[in-house]
Amino acid sequence: MAGGASPEPPGRETCSPLPAASPSCPGTPWHSCSSSPELTWLLQVLGAQVPMAPYRIRLYRDEDYAAVRSLFAHGIIEHAPAIYRHMLRSTRVQLGLLALFTAVRAAAGSWLLALAAVALVLAATWPMMRSFSTSYVQEALITDLCDIESSYMRAPDSCFWVVEADGAVVGMVAVAPPQDPAQRGEALELKRMSVSKNHRGHGISKALCGEVLRFAQARGYRAVMLYTSIVQVVAQRLYEKQGFRKVGATSPSLLASLVSFQIFHYRLELPGRP
Repeated sequence: MAGGASPEPPGRETCSPLPAASPSCPGTPWHSCSSSPELTWLLQVLGAQVPMAPYRIRLYRDEDYAAVRSLFAHGIIEHAPAIYRHMLRSTRVQLGLLALFTAVRAAAGSWLLALAAVALVLAATWPMMRSFSTSYVQEALITDLCDIESSYMRAPDSCFWVVEADGAVVGMVAVAPPQDPAQRGEALELKRMSVSKNHRGHGISKALCGEVLRFAQARGYRAVMLYTSIVQVVAQRLYEKQGFRKVGATSPSLLASLVSFQIFHYRLELPGRP
């Protein structure tokens, strides 16, 4: 989207001031970073990063509702294959599959039946692993993402930003007081971070993270915390580069514990107010 920043909707005072623009090309705010179709094709063939159109970070609006929910759902569910692969690498799971193969082979005297039994178990575990993502999405869509305006734009010490490029919502992040009572009053929680696949690698996630950190610091909070899963390695690297440190890990369920699936807890201590 080119040109100056458009007027912000009512409720701006709830959130911290935003920069006029967050350009994907440093030093060229609101200049077009798009390329011709021929150049784009050539860059893709060569494996180079394709420049994207300029983007800006702004506050959430009611008309973003469907796009935000869709972006969040797709961003979480795309991790389901990674969760499945993580399960297959678990020593406990590998030993279980080996025991199953050995038992069926001994009982039936058939290598084919033993392999079929293992394949059947692997096929049955896919929807179970996928449920880690789908259940998380479903819970979010019926709770805070059901009424974003009330959950973030009108709630105290909360806010919701989206990233707009070419008139479309391509990124999002939220901040709110944490659910953990022990953290309330001293930390805010970074939540719902997501960037569309076609717009990754251009610093959008870093810019969104910066919005949350500035928001929390402006309100006198001592820290920002967040949760991310063990399979979201790229997200972990991003947060660690921003100064977050892993301070804990939990398994969300017994099944998750059995397959060594964990949720990591990150925290960043903010500098004191000037």
